[in-house]
Amino acid sequence: MALRQLFNGQLPELVMFDLDGTLIDSVPDLAAAVDKALVQLGREPAGVERVRDWIGNGAKVLMRRALAGGIEHQHISLADEQQALELFMQAYADSHELTTVYPGVSEVLEWLQEQGVAMAIVTNKPERFVAPLLDELGLGSYFRWIVGGDTLPQQKPNPAALLHVMHMANVTPERALFIGDSRNDVQAAKAAQVACVALNYGYNHGRPISEENPARVLDNLRELLPA
Repeated sequence: MALRQLFNGQLPELVMFDLDGTLIDSVPDLAAAVDKALVQLGREPAGVERVRDWIGNGAKVLMRRALAGGIEHQHISLADEQQALELFMQAYADSHELTTVYPGVSEVLEWLQEQGVAMAIVTNKPERFVAPLLDELGLGSYFRWIVGGDTLPQQKPNPAALLHVMHMANVTPERALFIGDSRNDVQAAKAAQVACVALNYGYNHGRPISEENPARVLDNLRELLPA
């Protein structure tokens, strides 16, 4: 079992999860909100496949990339960013119908809860969207702590959110695990000195997550469970 192998035959005391691209496939709804904002600004819609490569650094960066039409967005002004972000937030607040839970997720969360393992969400998604979305998808009851992209001054890949959760849970890095799907997730975990498991089906700007050298790369969360 991969999970016990990471902790010398034991289970971790705390498992922290990224959200988008790890537990849920939210690209269709995020893309719809991005495109609605772009059209309101008189621009061409970006489409699902382009938005998929732009996700992972929070809503502000997502909309800067949408305005720029690519990953690089340094030339976008703060005024344009704020206008686009406001339109996106309005659109996304009413756009969760197409978001789905990845296979194996509910099974793993249920198993971890039965084992008494504490769980948290650490995401760059704005905090106000996280708890309602988890509840809509039937996942809200599993998580004791939620840290969104605007909960703290720092976002992943900064390790602050992981350190914050471990402090609240009174768990040392050696007894914690972070599960994500992107470079930001792996870098945040390494900076926090926490073991990281990565899913290869998520959103990593079009790059294989194995390039970031997490402790394990999985095709499905179920691979963490006993055979």
